[in-house]
Amino acid sequence: MVQPDQLARRMSDPDPLGPAISATTLSDILTADASPRPRLLPHDELLLVTAGHGSHEIDFVAYPCRPGTLLWARTGQVVRAGGQHGLDAILVRWTAAPGMPDRPTSRAHWQLTGEDADAIINEISQLVVDSQRPRRTALVDELLRHELRVLLLRIALLPYDSPPALDAATEDDRPGSDPASADEATGAGSSRWDTFRRFRAEVERDHARSRRVEEYAERLSCAVRTLTRASLTVAGRTAKQVIDDRVALQAKRLLAATDLPVAQIGARLGFPEPTNFGRFFQREVGCSPGSFRADLRERPPVTGRVAATGMMVTCRSPRAATTRYEQR
Repeated sequence: MVQPDQLARRMSDPDPLGPAISATTLSDILTADASPRPRLLPHDELLLVTAGHGSHEIDFVAYPCRPGTLLWARTGQVVRAGGQHGLDAILVRWTAAPGMPDRPTSRAHWQLTGEDADAIINEISQLVVDSQRPRRTALVDELLRHELRVLLLRIALLPYDSPPALDAATEDDRPGSDPASADEATGAGSSRWDTFRRFRAEVERDHARSRRVEEYAERLSCAVRTLTRASLTVAGRTAKQVIDDRVALQAKRLLAATDLPVAQIGARLGFPEPTNFGRFFQREVGCSPGSFRADLRERPPVTGRVAATGMMVTCRSPRAATTRYEQR
């Protein structure tokens, strides 16, 4: 078996902006960009910690890291390295493509042990070796796609006892998890789960244009009441709250990882008037957009001890609240 530290030493002269599937190291990224500023990902990214201890943020949740920690950040999420001395990791990046397995749940953090660790580290090891071939032919690209698919399928088979992100859905969120609800264990729960998944897909696609529950219900050919029941069953949030959570999350991402003016971010998210965006953000996040951006950039990355479930990074405002939207 190839050990994580040996795998790290295999990396040389990575080209993170090159092919659709590539590999690099966390230390290479930090060397190229000394700023701890969050990054808005244009690709999916797997991070396997190979050395050191610390934390790594995904969408404002700081996850604990040590050798064998595996993190999966998706396209459009914001990541920020803790920057702790000695912390290093292998990063595998790829652009989404039909046929590639998706992240199996909202969970982004696993601590690999036993046979799972051996299998996944070996898969990443081989992918790293093949991504560094001197000639990138069509055959090599096909090999990398196959290796990535196998790797993602192995991750999909990991047990669900890994620590989820704070406020992420747990097993208790799944239909039928309440033994007292016999109907949810059968048809009703499955139907609500399916409705919610379709609703979330529509919100993901169109949250910047519409925040009206009625419009989403019409698209899904269901009543607003049905949509709200499905949301409450699966996420513990009303349909309107799910939409607003997603808009607030995108606002936080753009404030953290871009230099776009606040008014322009608001306009992108369906708020022509900056004052309306400011009021929305204050209500959902607990501070003004400008305060959120300034606080995040003044605050260094989380470097202290992080609980196994992850720690939500918030405004310092006493009224600060965290959005609950998690990609699934």
